[in-house]
Amino acid sequence: MSTVIREQDLIASIADALQFIACYHPLDFIRHMKAAYEAEESPSAKDAIAQILVNSRMCALGKRPICQDTGMVSVSMEVGMDVRFDTKRSLLDVVNDGVRRAYMDERNPLRASMVSDPLFARKNTGDNTPAILSTDLVPGNTVKIKVAAKGGGSENKTKFAVLNPSDSVVDWVLNTIPQLGAGWCPPGIIGIGAGGSADKAMYLAKQALYEPLDMLELLARGPNSKEEELRLELYDKINALGIGAQGLGGLKTVLDVKIKTYPCHAAGKPIALIPNCAATRLTRFVLDGSGPAQFTPPALSEWPEIVLDKAASHARKVNLDTLKKEDMKEWKPGDTLLLSGKLLTGRDAAHKRMVDMLAKGEPLPVDLKGRVIYYVGPVDPAPGEVVGPAGPTTATRMDKFTDTILEKTGLISMVGKAERGPAAIESIKRHNATYLIAVGGAAFLVSKAIKGARVLAFPELGMEAIYEFEVEDMPVTVAVDTEGNSVHQSGPKAWRRAAG
Repeated sequence: MSTVIREQDLIASIADALQFIACYHPLDFIRHMKAAYEAEESPSAKDAIAQILVNSRMCALGKRPICQDTGMVSVSMEVGMDVRFDTKRSLLDVVNDGVRRAYMDERNPLRASMVSDPLFARKNTGDNTPAILSTDLVPGNTVKIKVAAKGGGSENKTKFAVLNPSDSVVDWVLNTIPQLGAGWCPPGIIGIGAGGSADKAMYLAKQALYEPLDMLELLARGPNSKEEELRLELYDKINALGIGAQGLGGLKTVLDVKIKTYPCHAAGKPIALIPNCAATRLTRFVLDGSGPAQFTPPALSEWPEIVLDKAASHARKVNLDTLKKEDMKEWKPGDTLLLSGKLLTGRDAAHKRMVDMLAKGEPLPVDLKGRVIYYVGPVDPAPGEVVGPAGPTTATRMDKFTDTILEKTGLISMVGKAERGPAAIESIKRHNATYLIAVGGAAFLVSKAIKGARVLAFPELGMEAIYEFEVEDMPVTVAVDTEGNSVHQSGPKAWRRAAG
């Protein structure tokens, strides 16, 4: 018996799914992250996981995005061959209508991150279309749909190789994971696709990320297959690397390792690895012709009750309006700071503009001397908000601008997420500057420390404009001190030894 799927039901389901996953972590993810929090022994990593869980619960209560990067939309469909879509448009056009409706919802605006013309103009499409759509025709009379919103920080860490048939997958993965740095916001999930062709392996790795998390169950019952043995081995050995939450060093880098395979040519072994971050956003539903999908949030009791203590004795309060270079000499990697005062923002597009202006001898629209800049592209505010979720973006993308900005503007510190490269660290040391990190995956929590926001320059860049935030007790960690010591080097090194 054939099933008719109405165009409006598909549009509504995609839109509702995207609004839902923007605010609610999947239940299996919450349970695995809770277990990671309970098992973590590194104080810095445990605090980072605590912030992620508190942020997650706040988003569930406030119905606001978990992360400021509300993702590139990925839709995967298994379409029954007895299904007919009641539409005269392409499936991608219909899906894009759902994306457009979700991201432009004034009640809960989501950040549009997709750019058209990827090689040249790179102009934002304004509504986060188009989606990345994949379809499989299968027996049946329903449509099984997986909707994910994938952040750029984790997607950019995708790796691919064609191994020799005799090469070890475990060795390749353990060599590859440290190369990812912390820009993918661990702890998260690793999806591995093995076999097929280059494009098939990539597709398998992405599909692996869509599978339900079951590592806790697997650890409890033990493996029932060679694939499960491999998953357990990779889970143990990746966590033994000591990378930890946000790359700070710790016991829990991954929550689960998922693997999908496909037959391949005898001459090689294609393998792809894709990480999913601490802002994992995914849902699955089935359309059977009876109407749009319905989504039920996890019960609040699923989140652990965690109270973040801003008044903790180890936290140092910092007044940004009076901060001097000599004050920062006391800061050491791993120190917790609470920032208050005026904080500038700026990321890729703003830094490119400023460096180009400096090269031409033009004055900048904002005086950076003695200031601190936050690498962020916030979500537009909902009614009653000063700013939307405003978590950090990956700092390494600003590395190529760092020396010029520090040298020519007098900027003294930067806030972002993940590690800095060797050249950026050397520049930070040479200029007696510092680099601080906020927790990736805790964007709504961070936004609560922002009491005021106004655009100072480049308004045409939208979320990439230069803002001035007024912050109060914004929690950050010292990642690189004035002497060039990096917590992303010392932290994992210490915990790698501890892990054996």
